Amino acid sequence: MIRFILSDLRRLWAGSLVVVLLVALATALGVCVVLQERALRLGSARAADKFDLVIGAGGSETQLVLSSVFLQPSPLPLMPGDVLARLAADPRVGWAAPIGFGDSFSGYPIVGTTVTLAENLSGGFAEGKVFAREGEAVIGSAVKLPLGGEVKPMHGSAEEGGETHTELVYHVAGRLRPTGTAWDRAILVPIQAVWHIHGLGAKAHEAEVGHDHEHEGAGHDAHEHHGEIDPDAVIDEKWAADAPGLPAILVKPKTIADAYKLRQEYRSGNTVAVFPGEVLTNLYGTLGDAKQILVAVAAGAQALVAASLPRCLAASLVLVTVIHIGQRRRQIGALRAFGAPRGAIFGIVWLEFFFLVAVGIGLGFTFGYAAALILSGMFSQTSGIAMPVGFAREDAGLAALLLAFATILAALPAVLAYRQSPAQALRA
Repeated sequence: MIRFILSDLRRLWAGSLVVVLLVALATALGVCVVLQERALRLGSARAADKFDLVIGAGGSETQLVLSSVFLQPSPLPLMPGDVLARLAADPRVGWAAPIGFGDSFSGYPIVGTTVTLAENLSGGFAEGKVFAREGEAVIGSAVKLPLGGEVKPMHGSAEEGGETHTELVYHVAGRLRPTGTAWDRAILVPIQAVWHIHGLGAKAHEAEVGHDHEHEGAGHDAHEHHGEIDPDAVIDEKWAADAPGLPAILVKPKTIADAYKLRQEYRSGNTVAVFPGEVLTNLYGTLGDAKQILVAVAAGAQALVAASLPRCLAASLVLVTVIHIGQRRRQIGALRAFGAPRGAIFGIVWLEFFFLVAVGIGLGFTFGYAAALILSGMFSQTSGIAMPVGFAREDAGLAALLLAFATILAALPAVLAYRQSPAQALRA
């Protein structure tokens, strides 16, 4: 029987190929969506796990996490600088690292922060060392710059027509190990250098007493006066109550209990404190559960296989079936005349078409996986977030469902062959 089926498939290879490709493409669409959604969730969750607690000014918690954890450019309101001083002196805090953003270089975001964050972000350096002076920088693993390379900060981005700062050129002192987060594409510089280059901090107060700075994002405006800066100045990370305003502070509590206490304490007044993972969970819920939405799309893609049966796929399948059965009418009639039971005819045709659809489903899973890998790679390259693509246990259920569908689908041509009269077939 198997040889008989393989011989038929070779003889009718063109129609068989059409059925296989239609099933494969429709299946691949659904598989790709499911795998990509899962990769996005896992990647974003792992990126958020790097940071325990984020504190910012009152406003959107989601935007605070997107800007501070995923480094998505967006202006954030500023909180008073004394918040940083209080956190640094709090015995419940392991460390508190301010961050300031708004500048970029060659498409990479420049983030003002501290030695502590640079040393703890990736668990060490792939090469070089942490910055020790205002004119030094540390780069993420995906930043294409050599040690000693120059970084000329630009306000905003080149696409926005940003202004290049001429007061300071940073030099790369070290490269971090990969983190699988957006910070792999970041350039880290001393926060006090960011303040000084934008006319903030102690030097700014000496040079520009009484000047009212309206600032955003990194704590500055594109048109404000720039301050004097010494690239060889030693970094001072002793925070005073009169420190410039900050868009966000990344906090490492000493214990889980401390984390919840700090979050509760800083969720009142002019500040908000969030757990990044919790915000992501709420974000998925706000979107109506992203997984359910995308799974519904995937189900729609699978429904495309079913819904296409009366139209695309089934039109092709029925066409192939009619041609196939028509070409085999004499063959089937001869088999029936020589005593082949109806059940055997049904089994041959059913197995042949089940094989075609099953092969299409298998190729669909392969194509969907390959497409998800390509899309995840493109997203990781632009965002820096690692997107793990892989099958899970529930995907076996999807495969089983599709194979069950193939079982029913293959019965269509088998029934046509089963009902064919041997006398009519031999007269054709």
